[in-house]
Amino acid sequence: MSALILTIDLGTSGPKVALFDSKGKCIGYEFQEVPLLLYEGGGAEQRPSDWTNAIKTCYKKLISTTQIDTKRIVAINCTAQWSGTVCVDKNGKELMDSVIWMDTRGAEYVKKLTHGPIRVEGYGIGKILQWIRLTGGGPTKSGKDSVAHILYIKNKLPQIYESTYKFLEPKDYLNLWLTGRFAASFDSILLYWLTDNRDINNITYHDGLINLTGIDKSKLPDLVPTNSIFGNVTKEIAEEFNLNSDVKVISGTPDVQSAAIGSGAVKDFEGHFYVGTSSWLVCHVPFKKTDMFHNMGTIPSGLPGRYLIANEQESAGNCLNFVKNNLLYHEDELNTGAAPKDFYKLVDKIANKVPAGSDGLYFLPWLYGERSPVDDHAVRGGFYNLSLNHNRAHMMRSVLEGVGLNARWLLMYVEKMTGKNFEAINFIGGGANSEVWSQMVADIFNRPIKQMKEPLMSNSRGTAILALLALKMIDIDDVSKVVEPKKVFLPNPDNRALYDEMFGRFVEIYTKNKPIFAKLNK
Repeated sequence: MSALILTIDLGTSGPKVALFDSKGKCIGYEFQEVPLLLYEGGGAEQRPSDWTNAIKTCYKKLISTTQIDTKRIVAINCTAQWSGTVCVDKNGKELMDSVIWMDTRGAEYVKKLTHGPIRVEGYGIGKILQWIRLTGGGPTKSGKDSVAHILYIKNKLPQIYESTYKFLEPKDYLNLWLTGRFAASFDSILLYWLTDNRDINNITYHDGLINLTGIDKSKLPDLVPTNSIFGNVTKEIAEEFNLNSDVKVISGTPDVQSAAIGSGAVKDFEGHFYVGTSSWLVCHVPFKKTDMFHNMGTIPSGLPGRYLIANEQESAGNCLNFVKNNLLYHEDELNTGAAPKDFYKLVDKIANKVPAGSDGLYFLPWLYGERSPVDDHAVRGGFYNLSLNHNRAHMMRSVLEGVGLNARWLLMYVEKMTGKNFEAINFIGGGANSEVWSQMVADIFNRPIKQMKEPLMSNSRGTAILALLALKMIDIDDVSKVVEPKKVFLPNPDNRALYDEMFGRFVEIYTKNKPIFAKLNK
């Protein structure tokens, strides 16, 4: 009987629990939604107990559906939403709900932390140069990083802060639940902005950065190498999940890094484009580098000894959801009923009836501000150059094109950072289910686009691959056999001049409207 890998992918909407065989093939998976708790002033939290209870429910359903022998499971590996903070006591019990990546209540403390008499891009120049030299980046002004969460807790919830034994990322909290060990991996600890990442194989805390933030070093988790064997499952987990006592737990990785592996683009300078709620366009590189003017830089990858260019566009697939939920099927007196289950397929159908360029209609996808390639929280989205000649089909196509044009803007700076153009780009996430969008991205980027098989399983697949690598059951050259494209879309030369002109106009629209957005959205 072949060995099996159990993966846990904890997204914001809930966990996906999956089983993979020793060849990296998915046998089955289950998902369960968990509540999101939003509060005034930018608060966003989730209950860690909801995470673990949902994981247990998914696991039971998965075993019941697949009818596999649980004794075949040899390892568990977790990936999770990044930039979250769980406060736990010495017994591993959470002291409050987890502050997650959406939470901005720590923004004011980051502004104080990063302030200086001489500033560049809003940061004290001495401080940001130190952060970039050591870590490759620095705390974002949005207050969404883990360091901002900890500072918020220290200042607003001092009793919780004093009672906390360790602050943990969501992925590292799951590892604590599985093994009883308080630790973080080189890749997950980054957003504390307290580590020296110059030696990718020996990442350590930096006392100077710790002193700068005022966070107690004793409350920080121990560090373990990337994609290492973290430990065995506890007796309690082994009994509840009916596992062997020697089942290994791998150190795991955040969702950005697991998606990079699951995309199949694991060699240096092989790029992948992800479109889910947000989007990113990244690749592995052999060096540490930062582009602070376009809000991106290299971070520790999920692969040992490797860096990954990191960036994020705030809204991508979320733009389609906005149109669906806030315009077409909003619950009010004009409500025409629930959105059809095949809504996204119908979007493809009607968008394909409109010529490239949407007859001059532009969509600006900055519905929640932007992170990369411009870090601008005041900018907002909308339809631009809308006329009486446009209809709903034009609007739907322009949404797809607007996300693509914004990503091309990012592509320009990613390729500048790498010093070379991508030969092709692997496409994953929910957006990659669309052939219309895949062809559109190929045309806008002027690059071949590989629509990967099972694009929604990229995180789980990447997590399984990392476990197989850690257990030495496969090597890195086997990944291309595990992850294959479904179809390759080549750029249509007939659309080349049109999209080049549209891209120039797109950037111009941002540049000329930036001051207006700043006034409107202080």
